[in-house]
Amino acid sequence: MEIILITNNYKVYKKYRDHIDITYDQNFTYLEILEYTRDKIHQGHELLTHPLSGSIKPNETPYKSILISKKRNGLDFNSLSIIEESIKTTEKFLNDKITPNWTDKVLEDFKVIDLSLIENVIDSL
Repeated sequence: MEIILITNNYKVYKKYRDHIDITYDQNFTYLEILEYTRDKIHQGHELLTHPLSGSIKPNETPYKSILISKKRNGLDFNSLSIIEESIKTTEKFLNDKITPNWTDKVLEDFKVIDLSLIENVIDSL
């Protein structure tokens, strides 16, 4: 596939590591996933999924998976605008309330939700 998957979710990494070009770092925070994606957009990649997809607020879950184009073109200003606004929104939420120290069971649930969101997009490609 001509996509790159950026994630901090091991379940996503485990499922797609052999099929998709993937950037995985379990130590990335939600915000760091967005910032890394922004850096890739500056290099000419295009955003393929919205960074704030799903109904879970950025300060509620630590997990995020985003798809970008593998091919690099010129700077896509629409992608840049979306990622910058997503970073601002995430910072606002985190300033209001930090991500709770969830139990392992809740963290596993968040991993499953993030996986489900990205699966739906990948399956439609």
